[in-house]
Amino acid sequence: MRAWRGVLATLGLCLALGAGAVELKQDRDFRLINPPLATDTNKIEVTEFFWYGCPHCFDFEPTLAAWVKKLPADVSFRRVPAINSSNKWTPGARLYYTLEAMNLLEKLHTDVFTAIHVERQRFDDEKILLEWVAKKGIDPKKFGETWASFGVQSRVQQARKLSQSASLTGVPAVVVHGRYQAITEGNYEDLIAVVEALVARVRAEGGKR
Repeated sequence: MRAWRGVLATLGLCLALGAGAVELKQDRDFRLINPPLATDTNKIEVTEFFWYGCPHCFDFEPTLAAWVKKLPADVSFRRVPAINSSNKWTPGARLYYTLEAMNLLEKLHTDVFTAIHVERQRFDDEKILLEWVAKKGIDPKKFGETWASFGVQSRVQQARKLSQSASLTGVPAVVVHGRYQAITEGNYEDLIAVVEALVARVRAEGGKR
């Protein structure tokens, strides 16, 4: 798994906070994505690419979730389950979009991470996944139908294309307005600080491409 290498690439600057903040610099504070990714909103969009099986995505989740709760009115947030070239991460993307289609994502997103990284559940095993689903009070038959649905398959394909367009080297990866991937050599709080600085940059640019 290249997730750890990816997080080192994702985490690439120490951004000073407060009055001593340094000016954002390409390849130190952010990686430019060209051409930019399409965004789903007129707001400043922050996108996290993740994989449920990635321990660093699991570790990052509490910091990210706390930050998302305090988003400014002109900022929106979305998650995209990344899909790597080997397609090893595809089942995780299908699980994410199946839960989304069943309106269970908000309820079970964190539970999936916990099941994999704390309870050591193997969700690449369909039998284990369906048993877990049933324990969560979900009809396994309905879950299976949604899992195999055209809508979920279409969303997975979109996630694959976005992952490829972003040229991801690993996860978690946070992209601001389709243009900038935040990077830092610091911790997850430092990564969030870079994201906020990039949001301010996009805001100053007037959201223009």
